[in-house]
Amino acid sequence: MKAGYTLVHSLQMPLRWGDMDAMGHVNNTIYFRYLEQARISWFEALGCPPEPAGVGPVIINAHCTFLKQLRYPGEIIVTTFVGEFGRSSFETLHQIRRVDDADTLAAEGGAKVVWVDQRLEKSLALPEEMRKRLQQSFV
Repeated sequence: MKAGYTLVHSLQMPLRWGDMDAMGHVNNTIYFRYLEQARISWFEALGCPPEPAGVGPVIINAHCTFLKQLRYPGEIIVTTFVGEFGRSSFETLHQIRRVDDADTLAAEGGAKVVWVDQRLEKSLALPEEMRKRLQQSFV
């Protein structure tokens, strides 16, 4: 875990049969879906779900390091951490583990999130109240 990051959210979800590919493991693109679902669940818990015509969070990049193959069936837990705030942005970090093997990190990824006015398509300074809320734990 990077220094300065705070655990803020945790989400458990099933591995689905359709998540696997011809190689017999969860396809690498699906990991990004898991990270996305965890991020959206966290934003909803914060009271700032994506709003296509409003103001709120938008990711500007995403990354994932695949450490261990995941296979159906099973459950995963995605933990979300927040850190490194800028004027209008913040970094997120996610860790994916199987529920039945919580000691083993299957993947680690994250995204840089920018606070945006969707109508103007411009970044805005992250409101101080939202900055505080982003550091609250929903674990």
